[in-house]
Amino acid sequence: MKLGAFSMSLSVKDIQVSQQFYENLGFSVFAGSLEKNYLIMKNENSLIGLFQGMFKNNILTFNPGWDENANNIAKFDDVRVIQQELKSKGFKINPEVDEKTSGPAGFMVTDPDGNVILIDQHR
Repeated sequence: MKLGAFSMSLSVKDIQVSQQFYENLGFSVFAGSLEKNYLIMKNENSLIGLFQGMFKNNILTFNPGWDENANNIAKFDDVRVIQQELKSKGFKINPEVDEKTSGPAGFMVTDPDGNVILIDQHR
């Protein structure tokens, strides 16, 4: 199963304070905007999303079809194929992607310790 680029999506209290903290760790703004209350920070191949007021807890995020630079990759597993495989293994999907659609879509699963994993396809 090819899940694509990985990032940690952090729910932050003050996005500007968090931006400064991660810049001091060597990250720089890669995408997003302060006006929209989210930034994607990058340090080499590592990605961290900073999200203020968008969700309650931190989320592990995978982006099928993208590499760590948000470049399209030629061969990837569509989010619907990943969902079908996980469902066949007994995973609870919430919300589910309509498998009759194509293009951008996403779903979430929760690991045994309560960590949310977002499979988020942008193309």
